[in-house]
Amino acid sequence: MEARNWDRPAPEQPGEALTEGDHSADVRLDAGGSLRADISNAMVALKKRFYGKGPTKARTFFNDNYVFCVLEGGLTRNEQTLLEAGEAELVRNYRLRFEAVMTKPTTEAVENLTGRKVLAYHSQILFEPVCAFEIFILDGAANG
Repeated sequence: MEARNWDRPAPEQPGEALTEGDHSADVRLDAGGSLRADISNAMVALKKRFYGKGPTKARTFFNDNYVFCVLEGGLTRNEQTLLEAGEAELVRNYRLRFEAVMTKPTTEAVENLTGRKVLAYHSQILFEPVCAFEIFILDGAANG
């Protein structure tokens, strides 16, 4: 078994960096033990571990080959300050760039959890109310 190197730069981390451990302290998630809860936990880990602050609520939805994760809250203090100064586009662009840089571990985490390949991934954020969306398109037929 290959030794894990969690000291690699964030964009080079394996998907397991997001799926190992419970990152849901102080976060309302889907019912525990479900695949939806596992994906929500991984997306919370992405924000907490690599961004510095996670959401207050996370929920994941499935529809055939689509995974849609909604993360509520979680802006950092500097982001809140920028928003108050009218810099919403700057915060949005920074968040979207961060998500683009973190595509590898993010998509690997979803692939590991679902057992399916991620064909496409997109992230988006809204500020009123504060909600981030992680959207994945999976290959193959949906299970069940």
